[in-house]
Amino acid sequence: MNTEFNQNPEQVARDRIDAMLIASGWSVQDKDKINFRAARGIAVREYQCDEGFIDYALFVGRRPVGVIEAKREEEGVNLKEHEAQAEGYANSKLKHLENEPLLFVYESTGEVTLFSDFRYEKGRSREIFSFQRPETLEQWIEEDKCLRTRLHDIPELNPEGLRDAQVNAIENLEQSFRGNKPRALIQMATGAGKTFTACTFVYRLLKFARAKRVLFLVDTKNLGEQAEQEFQAYQPIDDNRKFTELYNVQRLSSSFVPTDSHVCISTIQRVYSILKGRELAEEAEEIDPENQANKNSGDEQLVEYNEQVPIEFFDFVIIDECHRSIYNLWRQVLDYFDAFMIGLTATPDQRTYAFFHENVVSEYDYDTAVADGVNVPNETYIIETEISQKGSKLKAKENLQRRDKLTRRKRWEQLDEDVEYNQGQLDKDVVNPSQIRSIIKEFKRIIPRLFPERKDEKGVFEVPKTLIFAKTDSHADDIIGIVREEFGEGNDFCKKVTYKLKDEDPKSVLNQFRNGYNPRIAVTVDMIATGTDVKPLEVLLFMRNVNSKNYYEQMKGRGARTIGYEDFRKTSATAKFTKTHFVIVDAVGVTRSPKKCTTAIVDTKKSEPLIKLLNSVMMGRADEDVFMSLASRLVRLEKKLEPKQQEKYTKLNPDGKTLKEAVKDLINAYDVNVIEREARKLLGVSEGEEVAEESEEFEKAQKDAQSKLIEIAADNFTGEVNDFLENAKKIAEQIIDDVNRDVVLHSDFAEVTMEQSAETVSEFEEFITEHRDSLIALRIFYNEPYRRKEVTLAMIEELFELLRENKPKLSPEYVWEAYARLDNTTSTFVDKFTALVSLVRRACGIDSELTAFSETVNRNFRDWVFRKQAGSVKYTEEQMSWLRLIKEYITNSFHIEEDDLDLDPFNRLGGRGMMYKLFTDEYETIFDEMNEALVV
Repeated sequence: MNTEFNQNPEQVARDRIDAMLIASGWSVQDKDKINFRAARGIAVREYQCDEGFIDYALFVGRRPVGVIEAKREEEGVNLKEHEAQAEGYANSKLKHLENEPLLFVYESTGEVTLFSDFRYEKGRSREIFSFQRPETLEQWIEEDKCLRTRLHDIPELNPEGLRDAQVNAIENLEQSFRGNKPRALIQMATGAGKTFTACTFVYRLLKFARAKRVLFLVDTKNLGEQAEQEFQAYQPIDDNRKFTELYNVQRLSSSFVPTDSHVCISTIQRVYSILKGRELAEEAEEIDPENQANKNSGDEQLVEYNEQVPIEFFDFVIIDECHRSIYNLWRQVLDYFDAFMIGLTATPDQRTYAFFHENVVSEYDYDTAVADGVNVPNETYIIETEISQKGSKLKAKENLQRRDKLTRRKRWEQLDEDVEYNQGQLDKDVVNPSQIRSIIKEFKRIIPRLFPERKDEKGVFEVPKTLIFAKTDSHADDIIGIVREEFGEGNDFCKKVTYKLKDEDPKSVLNQFRNGYNPRIAVTVDMIATGTDVKPLEVLLFMRNVNSKNYYEQMKGRGARTIGYEDFRKTSATAKFTKTHFVIVDAVGVTRSPKKCTTAIVDTKKSEPLIKLLNSVMMGRADEDVFMSLASRLVRLEKKLEPKQQEKYTKLNPDGKTLKEAVKDLINAYDVNVIEREARKLLGVSEGEEVAEESEEFEKAQKDAQSKLIEIAADNFTGEVNDFLENAKKIAEQIIDDVNRDVVLHSDFAEVTMEQSAETVSEFEEFITEHRDSLIALRIFYNEPYRRKEVTLAMIEELFELLRENKPKLSPEYVWEAYARLDNTTSTFVDKFTALVSLVRRACGIDSELTAFSETVNRNFRDWVFRKQAGSVKYTEEQMSWLRLIKEYITNSFHIEEDDLDLDPFNRLGGRGMMYKLFTDEYETIFDEMNEALVV
């Protein structure tokens, strides 16, 4: 008999957590029966603190070290929502103690457990298999720095003895570690030295990051032996001793795992057997592990907690030949360990990319954006991915995970038949992590393009305040986890903002988003889709489609607010001027999908269970708000039902109606137009015929018609129908598609029409003409071309500031794109000031088509040099080198004077003295000629 069945959900979760704690070496005690002599680590239930009662307070040797927030299994889907509550307990004062903030924070349902380590500045929650042992937490607290901090202490790599590909892999892997990315993939061709590369970075991890242990996983005994030989032969360049003289390397050949080994080499089969507490014959290590797994039942493959090899036993797990059979049912061996995962392979497949979160170390890219104006307009950016557009297909016999939407419990299942899913089923019936990740990665990549000036003094781009629209709470949680990971940030960086937050005040979170620096990114389903003012918002990322035109326009409005410069700087530290525009990042086709102008059906009975509404209507209750609330619920439910479920409803309906028709009947019962039409039918009056609408006869006909419509609507619901709908609304499982890797098909700003470009150019030229006599630079370009050599950077900056203040929409980037489109030119935008000179030259007719200023200067420089050397002058190579420097300086500053020789790059090369040495008294003439000739 299942004893859990008769227990309340809270107690079931507590019992599971108790068992996990006990297995991990903790003594679980009640608050009124504390006995510190019972064990080194004790977990005290319901311990009081300033914030209330902590579900479990963790003590090691009388010292408080952490807290556990326990939740029912049904809350596993929203476990991240409870982070703030748990962190609040950790930061509070415990009764009888004057403790510092506690560093280790857990949220758990007994099935799903999240862990945050606040020793690390950007610590973020991560899912773990079980709790760490008390002696581990004690050791961690005693360390001067945690592992994630020590990863920042690894010195620059000495490339001696390494190939370029190996240097690239190691440097980018270590950068990935510093970004706190849990998984990384090294793709390296066969024969390029993958294992030697691994030996190098393992040595650096052990020496400089003081890693405790590393697990090197293989899938056959032979590969394990080869790896052992590589480590034995490895000679560090900064030590005369071999690797194995410095660190203990052990290839596992039994169930015993030595605690003094720094590197353990093992097959995945053996690690599985160790976790199961079983012996494994060596010949079993030669069997293809995937085939072996498929021959066993799913129940037989579930790993269990092993106190001899706790989840924190290894700091790093390296998976050699990771494209092979270490997924499916064997994947849980990897999920057991709370460790960084590094994959080595020459031939990754789709599932390899999925497992390593598509973090192929050393691949990244970026570029430009467009500014806008006052009650700020928007730009649209389109991201299209293959699976977002077309869905995908899963083949029969594939071993895949299914995840309960509510509890997040996962199970493995082999598909009996092919499963095809479309765009509409994504994140509802099927979750493809790669589809979400590809959008988030592409969004991160384009941030420099969206806001090119948003970088600090180190050149690091600041993430603009971003709101992501998700489909469901479950979808939102998936997005949050991937955003935090891809941006390498902690819990505060990205949060969910919905009405359904339980342990954190939604308004408080919203206020943080509105006025604080963090969160930079908020994910919402409903709360701030409409009506909420978040002025600093600059990006709306749509990861859900919207069919209602009104609702979509309201959602767009979230980004349209203006904000003063000083307030803007409080939330966007790198902003150089006030908010000029916002960007809609469309990842689902929302900007191009057809919209309906529909009247909203309002659910005013949100607290009423669906079954209660159904039975009320069936039993004759006919309040308008009950009918409309039920219609609202069933509209949402109908969209979630699978075709077979919809067919079943139609069969159960007494009149064979579809669920859509039943909803229509509910709405008709209170639609004045429908009531009037039916009343006319009762009176035998045609639609165009006049009728005394205020007559008692017509009023009675209306009442009779509405009563009939109410009866028709109620007839759709019987006891059997209501039970079906109640069960159908229960959240089902989702298939987790880790097989199909998504790819970006298109990523660019939405296409601008020729008419829009012409309007932009016309507006720019009108502005330039209007100010042609008030600004020195414009006066020179228009009226005094002989003075063009006098134009300075300061003059162009003055023009830029005037343009920005009066016409922020007409940023150089935006106008450049418009001219380029009209002129059909490929000239590249480089810098806002040099671009502005090119735009002015184009606007006032000096150039017949848009030409980059650098191209103009280069062309004029060639002509000038040719003319000079056509006579008696013959420049040496050293002189030409300096002339090219002067040309580059004029390209960026428009003008050069003698004092500029004291500036970089001239001062590094000898400055005035070298110029005089090369050109004697002629250098002043050269300056005059080049200032004039190059900018003509």
